[in-house]
Amino acid sequence: MTAMAMSSTPLPARRPDRAMARWLLAALMLLATMLTGGSAWARDDGDWQILNARYGTPQHNIDVTGQLKELARRDDRVRVTNGLFGDDPDVGRSKVLRIYARNRDGDTRVFEFREGNIIDGNDFTGWRGGEWGQGGGSGGWDGPGGHDDGAYAILGARYGVPEASIDVTGRLRELARRDAKVRVTNDLFRDDPAVGRTKMLRIYARDRSGQVRTFDYREGAWIDGAQFTGWGRGDWGQGGWNGGWDGRPGAGGGDYGPPSQRLTIVRATYGSGGRYVDVTERLRNISRGGRLDVQADNDLAGGDPAYGESKVLTVYYVIGRGREQTAVIREGDRLRLP
Repeated sequence: MTAMAMSSTPLPARRPDRAMARWLLAALMLLATMLTGGSAWARDDGDWQILNARYGTPQHNIDVTGQLKELARRDDRVRVTNGLFGDDPDVGRSKVLRIYARNRDGDTRVFEFREGNIIDGNDFTGWRGGEWGQGGGSGGWDGPGGHDDGAYAILGARYGVPEASIDVTGRLRELARRDAKVRVTNDLFRDDPAVGRTKMLRIYARDRSGQVRTFDYREGAWIDGAQFTGWGRGDWGQGGWNGGWDGRPGAGGGDYGPPSQRLTIVRATYGSGGRYVDVTERLRNISRGGRLDVQADNDLAGGDPAYGESKVLTVYYVIGRGREQTAVIREGDRLRLP
């Protein structure tokens, strides 16, 4: 009887357990599909939207938002190297890429990547789409809300004396992108429009009410970009300021030289083979006095476009109403025109 009693004891039901297991497995598969396929969890839709990016050191750095966009479109992962952005803002020092980003709650954060580190684009919203960095990150090295959103928008800049000055707007933009503070020196703009005289940098800017004001900086003085809108971005002074030294439209301010001997820079490049930079605007600024005296080197180009290679400066120019001519000099040599 005992054996019969034991055999008649009901065993645990297995069919409901199997049904539950199948249900759990189906639920897990559905969840995995949602995680990998849903747009909210896609590999290219992280929690942070990039505002802008800078590369360098606290003392010398440049805006690389545009270059980073191009790199992001090609690859999800990017390794930070010294030649990645085509410029070295602080030669001989270890540099950092700083990415300034904002999350969905509006909080901002700085991501730092040292040379050799890899950027994982999956941390950022729309990394490969490049739909980021359109503004809101104008704080310089210290990030958004820093010291790069002043009350004055720069229209243009000239360097020299009232009787002889040159337009240096383009050159000043390049300097501003590298550093929040710039010291005015005689060789800063690579030309001396009034030899032997104390010169001045004059910046023309418009305030929020529309009034134009001039800021004067004598040799040795420091320019603090904090008072100018978008200083570090360098997206100002594109309007072609024509107010001359005194701020009066049509006043030339020193672009002298008889028409028959006037030098016109058509195009200029610096580099080696297919790796070069366009230095046309820079040479035009330098030659505003009707002549050109410049040394072909990496400083002229704002960096080294072809590391380890011998480079050349190629200038296409016109004297007066004559035919177009070409001058080619090797790195380290000096070019004087006319």
